[in-house]
Amino acid sequence: MAEVVLIVDDDPVQRRLLEAMIQRFGYRTIVVEGGDAAVGLLVGPDAAHLDAVVLDLVMPDLDGLGVLARMREANVSVPVIVQTAHGGIDNVVSAMRAGAADFVVKPANAERLQVSLQNALATNALAGELQRLRRKHDGTLVISDVISRSPAMQPVLRAAEKAARSAIPVLIEGESGVGKELIARAIHGSSARRAKPFVAVNCGALPENLVESILFGHEKGAFTGATERHNGKFVEADGGTLFLDEVGELPGPVQVKLLRVLQDGEVEPVGGRRSAKVDVRIVSATNRDLIADVRAGRFREDLFYRLHVFPVSVPPLRTRLDDIPELARHFLIRIAAEEGKRIRGISRDGLALLAAYHWPGNVRQLENMIFRAVVLADGDEIGPGEFPQIAALVSSGASGPPPLVEPSPAMTASWPDAETAAPALAGASLADASTASRHTLPLTDACGDVRPLDEIERDVIRFAITHYRGQMSEVARRLKIGRSTLYRKLESLGMEEDTSAG
Repeated sequence: MAEVVLIVDDDPVQRRLLEAMIQRFGYRTIVVEGGDAAVGLLVGPDAAHLDAVVLDLVMPDLDGLGVLARMREANVSVPVIVQTAHGGIDNVVSAMRAGAADFVVKPANAERLQVSLQNALATNALAGELQRLRRKHDGTLVISDVISRSPAMQPVLRAAEKAARSAIPVLIEGESGVGKELIARAIHGSSARRAKPFVAVNCGALPENLVESILFGHEKGAFTGATERHNGKFVEADGGTLFLDEVGELPGPVQVKLLRVLQDGEVEPVGGRRSAKVDVRIVSATNRDLIADVRAGRFREDLFYRLHVFPVSVPPLRTRLDDIPELARHFLIRIAAEEGKRIRGISRDGLALLAAYHWPGNVRQLENMIFRAVVLADGDEIGPGEFPQIAALVSSGASGPPPLVEPSPAMTASWPDAETAAPALAGASLADASTASRHTLPLTDACGDVRPLDEIERDVIRFAITHYRGQMSEVARRLKIGRSTLYRKLESLGMEEDTSAG
């Protein structure tokens, strides 16, 4: 969705000229004929979402300086470009002191106005991103910091606002990469606990033999290697919020102990004799179907109901296409600044290509693609040429993920042998992934003997990593194993380097 520019001018001819000009630049426009109407859109309870304002300084009733003063009083930070006739330099100086970002002389030159709008929007977006990063670091990120204009996300944000007013346990559900941790941080930053710690734990990445120690702490000498006392994540988060990401990956014995902590509000460290009282708000997240896991006996039913008190389901990126342009610009501004590149935006064709893709990796994948595009870019605008992998998939009709392995009527070797098949698959690009899916997995080697089980397992895991573009949570989910189990298999099969294949 293009940025929205508010045009404020009492001259109908100037309004029409500006409207046509700004729409040619690729922006959406809202046009009003006076300062009072502009303030209603900028400040009032019915304020519209605006990205920039082109404001005439000389108007009857409330003039441009009056509009700027009202915006300053209401703490509205939308960038304003003022218009002035020749000889109005004093008014321009006053307007810039009042907070205007730039000025143009009437009648506005198209190139000058376009550059001014681009600079104002980029500067404002970068300033907003810096503030957002600072709030994220300080643990004070709020719901309004979640970038979204999609109607599909509005119920999620409203639910997050309601959850923030309470200490109710929240379970955030959604595919890998949709931004579950961001929602969790926003709930914490909007709550009464925002001055206290926000502690995030990825349960899927915890070594199984150390999960209890990491979560609940341990005493010195509690086990081999415990050379000093460790408080644990619950004690670290005391008074604040503990975010349990991928909570469905917790082993069964830890689920029992977690349930006891949630019931009693007390943590007993490993090797400890006394429990410690903690005041922790639990926000958990999962990309699994926990109800199915409960039915299958992989997740405790009583723990599920303790965590699933206030569920919040975040939709995948492919169902909220309105968010793609906004998120892409957000990532572009930050990454271009980090890389020291002057890139003014993404072309209309580039945005259309992004909207045509399926995004199995969701927002995280979009961020990585923008990073790659910034590195590839030679000019000041990113277009389809900077997204070669996406263009190849979209043009081939493979923008959605194909099945893992197509069934074959005869399980015969379609690759020469395992030694040649594995490197070919490990080196496959995203464009090759759909081609690779047409191959069948051989059960016999070149001599006709059944291949060893570890070789077949290695090929399946390597294929899954390539096929799901390195999204390890998705790989584990599709293989129907826990993420910690997946990493153990990678280690035992000597495949640690394959995690970079996506």
